[in-house]
Amino acid sequence: MGPEQLYQSELSSLTLLQRGKVRDVYAVDDDALLVVTSDRLSAFDVVLQDPIPGKGAVLNQVSNFWFQRLGGRIANQCLDRPLEAVLSDPAEREQVAGRASLVRRVSPLPFEAIARGYLIGSGWRDYQAHGSLCGINLPSGLRQADQLPQPLFTPSTKAAAGDHDENVGFDAVIKALGRELAEQLRAITLALYTEAATYARDRGILIADTKFEFGLDATGDLVWIDEALTPDSSRFWPADAYQPGSSPPSFDKQFVRDYLDTLDWDKTAPAPRLPEVIIEQTAAKYREARDRLCGDSR
Repeated sequence: MGPEQLYQSELSSLTLLQRGKVRDVYAVDDDALLVVTSDRLSAFDVVLQDPIPGKGAVLNQVSNFWFQRLGGRIANQCLDRPLEAVLSDPAEREQVAGRASLVRRVSPLPFEAIARGYLIGSGWRDYQAHGSLCGINLPSGLRQADQLPQPLFTPSTKAAAGDHDENVGFDAVIKALGRELAEQLRAITLALYTEAATYARDRGILIADTKFEFGLDATGDLVWIDEALTPDSSRFWPADAYQPGSSPPSFDKQFVRDYLDTLDWDKTAPAPRLPEVIIEQTAAKYREARDRLCGDSR
């Protein structure tokens, strides 16, 4: 396994293409990329100064689990090539072991595909203000964290680093992608969410919502990319503690958001430092989510 803590990877043998909020992306060749999942954590679109030890390895393990489990529904980014094939230096391999994935190069779609199964977060605020969720009318009288009548597809734009994503209506997706691809995107988003939510519920986790990303390969086919149903891209709630009417406890970075909301911080960089107890508890929550979901598949 790689190091317990990695805030930023440094691989001199490959060309760095991008440092995202969490992932460092390197060029391998014309067909492949190396994606390193760091221990960085972002909240309110700001990358925090304190890493969460082991978080990147957990995210990588959870994503690989879901890509494999749901691989029959749609092609995904994963390549069956060993790390040794692209990193000949043992020290570089050790630096990123357990947190690096070789993936296909595709053209990312300009939307985040969000599936919501429960009324929480920005969806709850939208419902309180308008009686709808991202323009989709909902029954009156719903409570915070209530399960929705059926899962909803609520896409958003993909903002540049430091900016905020914005929810958009389905018509905007149709305008950008065409109706056929937009409807395919909505259908696969809801299918992946529904199957994953059923599996997770049997293991004591409610997936309140999750974010998917997709791209197009050279032949124009849809490919599932980025991360898959992780504690970074989803709200995971312990099923035995779920109670509508308030924001449930979670196995995801909502725990950090809730802590930051207690501080006098304007949600712009630089973010406040995290106390050691918050760092340790967050790492433990990520590990528990992985252990419940993946079990012996890790």
